[in-house]
Amino acid sequence: MALTGIQIFKLLPKTNCKECGVPTCLAFAMNLASGKAELDSCPYVSAEAREQLAEASAPPIRPVVLGKGVRRTTVGGETVLHRHEKTFYNPAALAVCVPSDIAAEALAGKLKTWNALQFERVGLNLRPELVAVKDVNGDAAAFAKVAKTVAESSEFNLILMSEDPAVMKAGAAACAFKRPLLYGATAANLEAFGALAKEHDLPVAVKADSVDALVPLTSKLTALGLKDIVLDPGSRDVRQSLNDMVAVRRAALKDLNRAVGFPTIAFPCEMASNLDVETLLAAQFIAKYGSIVVLSDLQGESIFPLLLERLNIYTDPQRPMTVTEGIFEINNPDENSPVLVTTNFALTYFIVSGEIESSKVPAWLLIKDSEGLSVLTAWAAGKFAGDDVGMFVKKSGIADKVKHQELIIPGYAAAIAGDVEEELPGWTITVGPREAAHIPGFLRGRK
Repeated sequence: MALTGIQIFKLLPKTNCKECGVPTCLAFAMNLASGKAELDSCPYVSAEAREQLAEASAPPIRPVVLGKGVRRTTVGGETVLHRHEKTFYNPAALAVCVPSDIAAEALAGKLKTWNALQFERVGLNLRPELVAVKDVNGDAAAFAKVAKTVAESSEFNLILMSEDPAVMKAGAAACAFKRPLLYGATAANLEAFGALAKEHDLPVAVKADSVDALVPLTSKLTALGLKDIVLDPGSRDVRQSLNDMVAVRRAALKDLNRAVGFPTIAFPCEMASNLDVETLLAAQFIAKYGSIVVLSDLQGESIFPLLLERLNIYTDPQRPMTVTEGIFEINNPDENSPVLVTTNFALTYFIVSGEIESSKVPAWLLIKDSEGLSVLTAWAAGKFAGDDVGMFVKKSGIADKVKHQELIIPGYAAAIAGDVEEELPGWTITVGPREAAHIPGFLRGRK
């Protein structure tokens, strides 16, 4: 049974050191009790107290590790219902489904294409993580062969999909080293799947006809000592599936119902007849509240916006997305190319750099650290002041890369022009457009 805030407080060191991020140990204890904090935030809790507090400090939704290697991912572990309350921690994993009767040549081609779907954004490498191998004919050997091929010839981790214990056993044996998720534990095969998951230390997904029907299944698995569980409420009706996802999340976070305190899996691939609709449904489940989302195919025009949506949702709202301070080369600039400067707010960078790129004009873009604030906000907060910008330009090393001494500043920061000139004697400070959309015309007009 979960401990109350006062019970937790009695086990804490009571130093009020504030290193956990809140003013007092009592406040920290209350946050632990409500699932809004983690015990690891306290650096002074004793080993004895840590053991007693294990249940109270555990996230209401258990984090589950899927796979191994570079695409190893963790799902679940959430502590709040809405992102603005705190943050979401573990991004929804994106998966693609392949049938067990797929030809070897076709599988090799798909894996090659899917492996290439990697996109860099804000210094991060965005990509899908999982391949779900689906048993379509009960052929254990074919199922195991496809699973082994995916595991050995790609970076993807796996979901093994079958309700036949014999087929699942063959698949698990073929790729256990990748720690696949065993999908398809039902009331009929629960004991066999539980034994297999326990034998290989693998996560297991349970499937039922409703949220309520999941409870006895998860209770039996946890009684067997299994904790890495994923939930599928079973519905493939879009509205009902969304309602089920919300119900699971609310029950785990608001009611602290440990029986449904696990990540979920959603199957847009089984709810739509084409990839476009699947993509729309996948976007829905990334937002609410699919921990794993399975598609029938991965194509750039569908997976890229989903990866961006996921990045935005799972970015800490208290820490704006930023890019690294420094010099960025756009369109292969040379010593005569113009020099522009702006802030390191990620959205600002991508909009400005995109407009410069579309202008086809080679240019140098200086990104100054503004603690993730946009130009106007950074200027108002004193994070993009003229003297600071001037000092940054001096230290950036751009003077060694260009022959001229002209700096283009954002139109919204026109007020800093005089201070920048004082800090950069001999430089010409040009005020650029206010709106990024006007940058291409501005740059082309300077030729």
